[in-house]
Parts: sequence; C-alpha cells; structure tokens
Amino acid sequence: MSTITRRAAGSWLPTAAVLAAVCLWGSSFVGTKLALRVFDPFAVIWARMLFSSLLFLAILPRLDRPRYCRGDWRGLLLLVVFLPGLYFPLENTALTLTSASQAGMISAIVPLLVAVGAHFVFGERVTVRGYAGLAAAIVGVVWLTLAAESSLVSAPNPLLGNFLEFLAMLCACGYMLTIKKLSERYGTWMLSGLQCLAGLVFFLPAVFRFESALTSPELTVGIGAVAYLGIVVTLLAFGFYNYGVSRMPASRASAFINLIPVVSVFLGWAILGDSLTVGQYEASVLVMSGVALSQFGARKARIADSK
Repeated sequence: MSTITRRAAGSWLPTAAVLAAVCLWGSSFVGTKLALRVFDPFAVIWARMLFSSLLFLAILPRLDRPRYCRGDWRGLLLLVVFLPGLYFPLENTALTLTSASQAGMISAIVPLLVAVGAHFVFGERVTVRGYAGLAAAIVGVVWLTLAAESSLVSAPNPLLGNFLEFLAMLCACGYMLTIKKLSERYGTWMLSGLQCLAGLVFFLPAVFRFESALTSPELTVGIGAVAYLGIVVTLLAFGFYNYGVSRMPASRASAFINLIPVVSVFLGWAILGDSLTVGQYEASVLVMSGVALSQFGARKARIADSK
C-alpha cells in the first residue's frame, strides 16, 4: 500500500468506524424494547454479555497482548463499573418505563457531556457556545420528559424512565473518557471484550430469571433481539467506537452520537409504532439545536487551535 493510500485510509477509517458504531447504537433501543417483551431487564443484559463474550473468546487468540502498567487496574475497574456495570441496568430499566424514541433523543446530550468532561480530564478546549449548547440541550431533555404522555404499551412512566436514561448517559460519558485514556496502551477489541466478560460475571445471577420467558409466544423474537444486541451492538459497535476514539479527540468522536436520536426515533416509529407529542417534537428541536450550537463552537475552537 502506498504512503498516500495509507494516509487516506488513516483519515477516513476512524470516522467510518465511529459512524458505524453510533448507527448500531441507535438501533439498540428498538432491539432492547423487543427483548424486554420476553425477558427480564437483567436477563437481557446477561444474555447479550454471553453472546458478545463468546465472540470475543473466539477472536482472542488473534489479538495483541495489552501493555499493562502498574495502577491500570483502577482505570479498568472504572471502565467496567461505568459500562456495563451501571449503564445497562439503568438503560434497560428506563426502556421498561419510557419509549425507545424518547430514550434515543435523550442520548443526544452525550457529546456535550463528553466535551465538558474532556475539558477537565484531557484539557480539550470548550467554548462559551459549548456550555450554552449543553444548557439548552439539558433544558430540552427536561421539556421532552415533562411533555411526555404515559402509554401502558410503550411508556408507562416516562418521567422516571427518562431520568434513568439521563443517568445512563452520565455513565456513557464516564465510559468514553475512560476508554480514551486506556486506549493509549490497550487494543480496542481487547477493552471491549474485557467489558463483556466482566458483565457476564457481574450479571450472572440473572441467569435464574429466564425460566418464566420460555413459554412466551415471542421467544424467538426475544432470542434474536438479544443475539443482535450481544454480537452486533455490544461487541462490534463498541469495538468500532473504541477504535475510532483512540485515533481522534474524545469530543470529536462523541459528536457522532448526534445521529443516535435520528436512528432511534425513525426505527421506533417504523418498527414499534412509537410517536412523539407536539411538545416533545419542539423539545427535540431544542435538544438538537443545543447540540448543534455546541458543535459549531467546538469546530471553531479546533480551527483556532490549529493555527
């Protein structure tokens, strides 16, 4: 491969990897909703960890050994506490209470949280527009929640569900900042696999919650949804994202999270029949406007820093 070709690949591969990851994550809300029709929330977590761990163990012999440094256990522990330890229970419980579309829209605030966090952790620059965008997006999330209408089918308690989804997004922020630091010495697939194995052990008690689902008429759909979540959304998507974030600023990589609400709202409407109220559409516009405002400020900061 020529030098020019290698440079071209090096410029677009991380972007393509992150783009693929967030599109797959956008589909996870619908996949989780389908799985939760059959299985207990914690059973869904354990099953997806099982599928992803089996795939990881299959490719493990092909992976490079990590360069462990003294004290790395703290970062690795923090990584698995954020995700899957706290993130998946919060999100799966949230999706039993709110709709996939609302949860997906709340995920739009992750880039803003990461940008602010990266400022304090890595010294990445955040402009006044960035903070203003964060404030606008959070107001939009609150509005989105208050404008929600309860539905016995898709959103029995959107107020609590959306709050739990917001907490899950805080954990996602912590995960992304931690993975950025650890990726300096650990391969992206190795980190993703370690997360899956940790989740398999941590949520092992959930294996006793499968019995009641064996007679469900939607068992086949539930198993398919869990397999998709475990293999595609968990291991592959996180591997793609970890690869991309290891080769670009954390705030830039997280900006692609903006696509998750678009994917989740569309799939929630197309597959689950979700719908948003007029007030929620207006709140969604405020959320996306806040994200756009912050990213405009972030681009100007990067341009200024490069001069």
